[in-house]
Amino acid sequence: MVTIALTAQLPAAAYPPQVLVFVANTGSDNVTVYDTRLSEVIATVGVGDGPVGVGATPNGDRVYVTNEQSDSVSVLDTRTQLVIATAPVGDKPFGVAATDTYAYVANFGSDSVTVLDIATQKPVGEIPVGRYPHTPIVSPDGSRVYVTNNGAGSVTVIDTRINKPIGTIPVGRFPAGIAAGPRGDRLFVANTGDDTVTVVGTTTGRPIGTIPVGDAPMGLSVTPREVVYVANAGADTISVINFPGASNTTTAAVNRRPEGAAAAPDNSFVYITNTASNTMSVIDTATSKPVLTVPVGQQPEGVTVTG
Repeated sequence: MVTIALTAQLPAAAYPPQVLVFVANTGSDNVTVYDTRLSEVIATVGVGDGPVGVGATPNGDRVYVTNEQSDSVSVLDTRTQLVIATAPVGDKPFGVAATDTYAYVANFGSDSVTVLDIATQKPVGEIPVGRYPHTPIVSPDGSRVYVTNNGAGSVTVIDTRINKPIGTIPVGRFPAGIAAGPRGDRLFVANTGDDTVTVVGTTTGRPIGTIPVGDAPMGLSVTPREVVYVANAGADTISVINFPGASNTTTAAVNRRPEGAAAAPDNSFVYITNTASNTMSVIDTATSKPVLTVPVGQQPEGVTVTG
């Protein structure tokens, strides 16, 4: 693979201020902060024990990091890259997603989602979901939270107005990563246990298709142009699914054990964490190929992009 500087690929002016990538490093108990304009790591922030998941508020001011071994969430101010609060949550928290009002933490060990108030950074509720909840996401309009239940082969639908579950969607075996299309009409779920991605129609709340991908897909993200990037942890590859022509799927090699995926808001790059290589691959969406490998902390898993 040829490594080139991203500054030669895209002028800095194309990025809005404070578009940063945050990587949760499970093995080193910290978060790597990567500046997309400078194409370099600008900070390493210590958090709790075993950070795995990371999610940003819609305005990009706060990032939430789940500490799986501490049963807590660290709250980062993205302007200062400092921890401003630590909140207790359920057993073995994994993924996290946020609206303007609440952060939703999937507690893998207690089959629940903890609701944190953004204003106070304190827990205000606990929502029962399926077995081994893995990853939550917020719909583009903020009205729903969707949570993959890794041990139940399903997705729980939560109404954010009342913070209660309102439905369950059957998907594949051991669902992990999940992402919504830019219009909010489709969900994409990575099924680690059967090497597929389930496509769900949000209007009906039912699966509308299944797409084969690589071995043990985990993280998944969707670009603003509805191209789906899937991290195949067991194959050291990414699968790239182009919609609406889902049959047009390509594969690219990355580093060892890719697990996390996050897309930039301007459709420029996709960021893939490689857990067994302690690196992050930067994928150019124009070619769907890696253009840069960034050293991060030990065993990087969750990743999110602000902006």
